[in-house]
Amino acid sequence: MIPTVLPTYNRAPLAFETGAGAWLTTTDGRRFLDFGAGIAVNSLGHAHPALIKALTDQAGAVWHVSNLYQIPAQQALADKLVEHTFADTVFFTNSGTEACELAVKMARKHFYDAGQPDRTDIITFSGSFHGRSSAGIAAAGSEKMTKGFGPLLPGFVHLDFGDHDALREAAKSPTVAAIMIEPVQGEGGIRPVPDQCLKGLRDLADEHGILLIFDEVQCGVGRTGKLFAHEWSGITPDIMMVAKGIGGGFPLGAVLATETAASGMTAGTHGSTYGGNPLGCAVGNAVMDIIADPAFLAEVNRKAALLRQKLEGLTAAHPDVFNGVRGSGLMLGLMCKANNTDIVKAGYDAGILTVPAADNVIRLLPPLNLTDDDIAATTDLLDQAASSL
Repeated sequence: MIPTVLPTYNRAPLAFETGAGAWLTTTDGRRFLDFGAGIAVNSLGHAHPALIKALTDQAGAVWHVSNLYQIPAQQALADKLVEHTFADTVFFTNSGTEACELAVKMARKHFYDAGQPDRTDIITFSGSFHGRSSAGIAAAGSEKMTKGFGPLLPGFVHLDFGDHDALREAAKSPTVAAIMIEPVQGEGGIRPVPDQCLKGLRDLADEHGILLIFDEVQCGVGRTGKLFAHEWSGITPDIMMVAKGIGGGFPLGAVLATETAASGMTAGTHGSTYGGNPLGCAVGNAVMDIIADPAFLAEVNRKAALLRQKLEGLTAAHPDVFNGVRGSGLMLGLMCKANNTDIVKAGYDAGILTVPAADNVIRLLPPLNLTDDDIAATTDLLDQAASSL
């Protein structure tokens, strides 16, 4: 008999009742260090007082009115995002998947309105993850995500990650509208795109008059030590997808764009019943007020350096289990020699939560406000997990 909850997840046998900071407590009283953060969602950990206040204050006022009316909290959050980024305009969604849908529509509509309706193809890369909608799985193109769900949405050109020659050739096509890439692949195994390659992508897009789309759903909102990961390279996209950390645990996403890239998205071309609702935007404003502070980001970088140093020592101490560390900021991957899912399970026994990814990597995605004591506990618990194997 099928369960009442559709069985599409292989869930761990853990149920959490309370959380505080970087720690969670199960219904039977066990404590776990949360280095998954809801898959990079709980950017400020659990039960952050500023987020609780923002949500409860708004809940006592207005929950939902729809986008038929002005939403002051939405306007305030859009203004903050425009102030701190390349963008001229913002559309709010409920998730990264929805942000992907709009990014694809926006790129294609831009060229349609510019008198180039044949420019519909979007170049994407192996190892990518852009959500689980029809457009998202078609964009990624992997068999794991697409098998059984055909016919797939056309209009995506899939290239091998790092194949520069194929990319240069594909970009010449008169049917290409955009290049879409994660500055740091998350599901693909914490694979950063080198800064020089991001610069090369910007140059290539400009050379051929196409748009550059960055998917910062997982790597954005302070995760790498800049407000957005592409900032390390000194270049900007035309369109950017954001979600996960911007809501701090409340469902919230956004598409940020330049005025030129968004020129085709006029009244009636897109919409969302819940996107940018008062509750989500109240929390998003509180998150931005904290994470966009340069002093906060400086602390993210300090803690990231300390954590990485300790992880390098951990991998050296367990050469039969780990193969090294990669990533950026507090978006780190432990490359594994042992099976990564075995290490994740051993972590459950030790009291630490991590997230598996492709390429036999485990993701470490802690809250950005973790403490130095949390970092010390991390390596102790991972050492226990590795020793048990």
